[in-house]
Amino acid sequence: MGKVAVVMGSTSDLPVMQEAIDVLREFDIIVDVDIVSAHRTPEKLFDFGKNAHKNGYQVIIAGAGGAAHLPGMVASLSPLPVIGVPIKSSNSIDGWDSILSILQMPAGVPVATVALNGAKNAGILAVQIIGSSNVEILNKILLYKESLKDKVIKGAKSVNSKQ
Repeated sequence: MGKVAVVMGSTSDLPVMQEAIDVLREFDIIVDVDIVSAHRTPEKLFDFGKNAHKNGYQVIIAGAGGAAHLPGMVASLSPLPVIGVPIKSSNSIDGWDSILSILQMPAGVPVATVALNGAKNAGILAVQIIGSSNVEILNKILLYKESLKDKVIKGAKSVNSKQ
C-alpha cells in the first residue's frame, strides 16, 4: 500500500505527531515511528537519512520543535520527499523558530512544510504523494475529499435550518 517513516526529535513531540500516524493508519499506509534527534543522535540521523529509501519508505514526515533541524537534515541526506512539521515546544519562541527553521531551506534541499503542529495535514500530504502512483490510495483520497465536502454541506444545512 505504501510505507512512511514518521520521525521526531523527542518523545515530547509524539502528541502532535500522533495525528500524522493516525491518518496514515486510517489509509492503511505502513508507518514506522522513531525518535531521531538531529542534535543528540546525529549518527542515527545520518544512518536513517541515507538509508530510508533502501528501507522501502516512500515519504518521510519529520517533526521538530525549537531549532528544528531534523526535517532539513533528513532532506539533505535522503532522495525521498520530506514533510516537515514545526512543533511548538517548551523552549520554542511561539513556534516561529521551528517554522522558519523548517521553511527556509536552501535551494536544492526542499522540505514541504505544514502549519505549526499541523501533523494531520502532513499525514494527508504523505497519503496524497503515495496516491499519485497508487490507484487504490488515490481512490481513498478521493473518498476522503468527498467526505470533507459532505461535512461542510451538512454543517451548512444545520446552520440554515436554525435560522
